[in-house]
Amino acid sequence: MNPSSLPAAPISPDLHRSFPPSSSSPSSNGENISNSKMNNGGGNTKQQPRRRVSAAGRPAKPERQQSFSRDIGHAACETYLLTRLTFTLLRYLGVGYRWITRLAALAFYAFLLMPGFLQVSAVAYYYFFSSQVRRSIIYGDQPRNRLDLYLPENMDGPKPVVAFVTGGAWIIGYKAWGSLLGKQLAERDIIVACIDYRNFPQGTISDMVIDASQGISFIFNNISEYGGDPNRIYLMGQSAGAHISACVLVDQAIREARGGKSISWSVSQIKAYFGLSGGYNLFKLVDHFNNRGLYRSLFLSIMEGEESLHLFSPEVRIESPSFRHAVSLLPPITLFHGNADYSIPSASSQTFVDALQRLGAKAELILYKGKTHTDLFLQDPLRGGKDDLFDHIVAKIHAGDKDALAKDAIAPPRRRLVPELLLRLAGHISPF
Repeated sequence: MNPSSLPAAPISPDLHRSFPPSSSSPSSNGENISNSKMNNGGGNTKQQPRRRVSAAGRPAKPERQQSFSRDIGHAACETYLLTRLTFTLLRYLGVGYRWITRLAALAFYAFLLMPGFLQVSAVAYYYFFSSQVRRSIIYGDQPRNRLDLYLPENMDGPKPVVAFVTGGAWIIGYKAWGSLLGKQLAERDIIVACIDYRNFPQGTISDMVIDASQGISFIFNNISEYGGDPNRIYLMGQSAGAHISACVLVDQAIREARGGKSISWSVSQIKAYFGLSGGYNLFKLVDHFNNRGLYRSLFLSIMEGEESLHLFSPEVRIESPSFRHAVSLLPPITLFHGNADYSIPSASSQTFVDALQRLGAKAELILYKGKTHTDLFLQDPLRGGKDDLFDHIVAKIHAGDKDALAKDAIAPPRRRLVPELLLRLAGHISPF
């Protein structure tokens, strides 16, 4: 099949089959992404989640809740799911030269970084066997409605929380991609919740937005059970995850400004939003992605047709007059981008910040000279030593907490996991 001949997929009624007739599906006025399923999120706000405490009044140290056999079974199920979706995706893509070369580049890229991941055998072991990691907590009723929690070793009081939505071109996103970030932030006494969501072709963009919002709702309503502070929750997304989480943020603000009912979490509860290497205006990215190998027909299928691009473009949505009353609800927004990012140009973050600032929102952009799409999230953490992005995020989260800032000041530098030569070579052949 030639990818360029693939027709854009219309919005399927099946996407909203579980919603009552009064729910809002994507409509011609472009103001509602989601529906009652998103509103229901992770539960009723009237519920008071129980928090497990020890005899001393401290949150109980997490225990391993899964046996090894269950771990193996879970891994097998997820491997089967991902394999099946991969073959389904390949039927969409066809077997073209561009995709073959990109897949080969991706394989070589992973091979070059393998020494880091082998050293991160500590991270792999930590992810699968540490009592500080709670894997695949169910937050909804869809197959990918799972999240991983990374908990600090020291649980001497309520901890700040980062709700993280991973990237993956809306196609290969997976919660485990945030394992290195989760481990490193947990070492700084910050809980990380990595939210999984349906990828294409298992779902389209509205499913992804609904899943992310539902995961955020679950975190707000249940994180205190795991020692998290529901009053200090930060939202973060990377690449496609930055786009999805920004869609959630804007949609939730509009719904609240309208006085929407049955809201299970509030955008005003988010302490701050961090968007890393994201794209926020799809109209400006369609042709760019097509030239990069994410063909126009495939991209429009993911985004539910050209007529829906405005609905899933946060930069466009906030320019609508209906957003005027919602802007005050937005948390402080910080976008991070490398100016050598060719997957999603840094102008995507610049124009979004400019639009937010024109409306009076508190927004800033931090540009990193010479950094690519994967440098900030992958190569730099593997490089070890000082990491400006990581340090900036930790400083934002710990602002006002003198004890935490004092610990940060004496934290040892992170060790290098991959030789510099391999990192530079990986950067050159990266398909991203």
